Amino acid sequence: DALRARVDVVTATPGRLLDHLARNPRWFDRLQVLVLDEADRMLDMGFLPDLRKILAYLPRHRQTLLFSATIPPAIAALARELLHVPLMVQVGSQSSPPTLLAHTVYPVSHRHKTALLLSLLSQASMTEVLVFTRTKFRADRLVHTLIGNGLRATCLHANRTQQQRQQALEGFRRGSYQIMVATDIAARGLDVERISHVVNYDVPGCPEDYVHRVGRTARAGAAGAALTLMTPEETDTVRGIERWLGQTLPLEVVPAFTDASLTAASAPNGASRRPTSTVRHFGPRRRHPFSRPALRTVQNDGGPR
Repeated sequence: DALRARVDVVTATPGRLLDHLARNPRWFDRLQVLVLDEADRMLDMGFLPDLRKILAYLPRHRQTLLFSATIPPAIAALARELLHVPLMVQVGSQSSPPTLLAHTVYPVSHRHKTALLLSLLSQASMTEVLVFTRTKFRADRLVHTLIGNGLRATCLHANRTQQQRQQALEGFRRGSYQIMVATDIAARGLDVERISHVVNYDVPGCPEDYVHRVGRTARAGAAGAALTLMTPEETDTVRGIERWLGQTLPLEVVPAFTDASLTAASAPNGASRRPTSTVRHFGPRRRHPFSRPALRTVQNDGGPR
């Protein structure tokens, strides 16, 4: 009834809106502005096909606004696909990790990645651990492995029901679980006290996600640790994180879980290095996901960057 009355603003989920458009394709033939809010969350929950179908119903001459808490490569690609010569507006200053947070990067081969995680989790200091993976499938698989090794673990991602997510979160808060494995979007707004460690099982796709992840620990004046497992393909991403933070991240090589070729590749200029803890900078600059001439960036002061 509200749509028939030609209201000024309609707020809807992608699936529900698509249902209305399928029944009456002309509901939005006079649409002027389309707003895609929480775009990264919609992408994570698999709504991209629905969004493409919705766009096919809408007038071509319109303004489209896309809001996202982070701009990982997938969102940058979505912006290039859906927006015409977009202008990027960044609201708020660049965030930074807690000051009492200890960072460590562990070079590791793919085949040793889970074994290294299990070794780290066996340390007495790993009391409340939040582990981040890049995909929901990997989160499920990793939790299954952790439970199979006798660890108290649960997971949090968009494919779980609201009840399952709530049960996992409450169990983690109460201490029923030592480990929670989560994806970035599902963990947004997560508020759990006394998280001792954040582990990046997969390196996040953008520096903002790294800051959001590691900010779950070292809160309210407490100390915390952020451990990042870095495979050879993720080296460039870690370089970008270092540039964003304006600091080097300590690199710790654990010989039992690191191939000799990976140890050599991690060394400056490809030179071999001894398997020991050290600090190093990861190298040359990498292009930002939005680095294309058609896209401009405006800071809070309104000036170009």
